[in-house]
Amino acid sequence: MLSLQLEEFMIELKEGSIKNVGPTNKAATAKLYDVEGVDVREFGDKRVKLAFEDGEGNELEVALFPEEAREIARGIEMLEEESDVFE
Repeated sequence: MLSLQLEEFMIELKEGSIKNVGPTNKAATAKLYDVEGVDVREFGDKRVKLAFEDGEGNELEVALFPEEAREIARGIEMLEEESDVFE
């Protein structure tokens, strides 16, 4: 399931083109639940891409610099040691 929350979001659709309307103070939050597929690969010269997909075909991709990816790996290792989630 993909949850998408858009704030201060307004667009104009004219002759098949999408155009931003109003100020540029827009924000979005995306959440993907019930992930069934995960892929990790290189992205460009200096980043790592994490790609997630659910059973409904929704996808979420995140490009991280190596230090950010290492921080996620450390966080998962800490959860494995301290949490019942991985039992």
